[in-house]
Amino acid sequence: MKMTAQALRQKVGQFFFPAVFINDTEENIQETERLIAAHNIGGLTFFHSRASAATNYESKKKIVFNDDSYQKIKDLIVRYQKAAPTPLLISIDAEWGLAMRIEKTPQYPYAITLGALPESKSSLVYEVGKQIGLDLKAAGIHYNLSPLADINNNPNNPVIGYRSFGENKEKVADFSIEYLNGMSQVGVLGCLKHFPGHGNTNVDSHLGLPVLNETLEELLENELYPFIKGIENNVDSIMIGHLAVPSLNDGKNTSATLSKPIIETLLREQLGYDGLVISDALNMHSVSKLYETKGELEWEAFNAGNDVLCFAENVPEGIEAILKNASPERIEESFNRIMKAKEKVGILSDNNFTSGELDFEKTSALNFEVAQHSITKIIDNTNIELAFEAQKNSQLAKLSLYKGIENTFFQTLNTKLESPEFAFENLEVSDIKSIASSLENFETIIISLFVPKAKPMNNFEIDDEVLELLSNLLQTKKCIVYVFGNPYVLPIIPYLTKASGLIQVYQDFNEFQKNAGIQFLENLTCNGKLPVNIDLQ
Repeated sequence: MKMTAQALRQKVGQFFFPAVFINDTEENIQETERLIAAHNIGGLTFFHSRASAATNYESKKKIVFNDDSYQKIKDLIVRYQKAAPTPLLISIDAEWGLAMRIEKTPQYPYAITLGALPESKSSLVYEVGKQIGLDLKAAGIHYNLSPLADINNNPNNPVIGYRSFGENKEKVADFSIEYLNGMSQVGVLGCLKHFPGHGNTNVDSHLGLPVLNETLEELLENELYPFIKGIENNVDSIMIGHLAVPSLNDGKNTSATLSKPIIETLLREQLGYDGLVISDALNMHSVSKLYETKGELEWEAFNAGNDVLCFAENVPEGIEAILKNASPERIEESFNRIMKAKEKVGILSDNNFTSGELDFEKTSALNFEVAQHSITKIIDNTNIELAFEAQKNSQLAKLSLYKGIENTFFQTLNTKLESPEFAFENLEVSDIKSIASSLENFETIIISLFVPKAKPMNNFEIDDEVLELLSNLLQTKKCIVYVFGNPYVLPIIPYLTKASGLIQVYQDFNEFQKNAGIQFLENLTCNGKLPVNIDLQ
């Protein structure tokens, strides 16, 4: 029986997942409702606001903090589902929880922090996946575009870094699967990204096209390993990255998102994957600027083998282009994959799209447990005796960088180890010179560095004056340094090898600060392991 043109058009609408924004104007919201109703689109991908979508950051639009974003997304999802002829699959990037996109929602540790856990604690990664899944369902979201299966084997990577479980392929594979299984347990779809592996690149694909020069053999040996393990474990979906791999593509620098040899030949045929394939955001500059005619990019992405077109900006034109060019068999294949995913999470049969409440206490307890097992000792010259000895002789001071002295780490230490405290918060309110001269009177200093940013740009936003202060203190004092932030910050701190103690804590959450304080006072063993290779200065 031949399918009517209208029925076919309804099916093609399911491939489109345009971006929507939590903090949007009423006018934009109504436009999205019309788009959903008119084209039977399959799903949506939520972002915080137009200013925060990754490709917009060079426009330096201010991201406005909004206290009630969580309530807004819940209300919007209800509205959009009402407008939808077929229930929508709502997706979001929630790598470290809803907090990646939404204020005042539970935040979990970054992948790099989880990567510091010993293999024997991989069940904690499962628990994080599960809790994130429950938080998403509470908001009405059933599809998390996460985790990264990228192996972070290039420390200069501007876009992966702290979002990867590290550089050990086995651990990246195991932890990705634990995280996926945790979400799957509570009925939330996951996604391994960015196929065939975005780790060894030094270009941000939001802005340009990274090129991987590896051969297929090299990729199978490393980059592809976590994806192959994911396929063996029936991963729900795989996201194709905007990166070129000429060796897989007749020597051409075409983005993998638009490459039939990478999706159809390698992923589907050679690796035997039959699940959902989703494109990385089609508004990203590495691909969005390639085609003049609206709808052409969407067709090219579909033709290359993507089932879901994420952040598609030209829905009506894209639908027309696919209808004009695609075979009914191919349309049917992608449509069936999307329906299977919707069936798995139960949205086709159940109109109650949200379930449960956010449980901040449970998140906090889980974060504390991750903190206990990820904390990593890098240099240890029996800090505890050193500190108590110095305190007895009034030679101990504490210095907090980028947080005030009332931080949880210092408060925890002060239960047994009170001493004068100094803080540098930022160049506007703090005077580095006077801090430096005050510290001259002490011989042992406990330094807590709260790294300002997780991304490496501009030395993680650490001021040169602060690096200079650290350099002087490390050369002239006994310094015990606790680093709350991305471990890739360590190589930029001069003379760090001279530290009497160096402990890597990864996150600045209160639970991590409190645990670090307890670890110090009780001299507890640190079982965490750096998930990436770091050369200290």
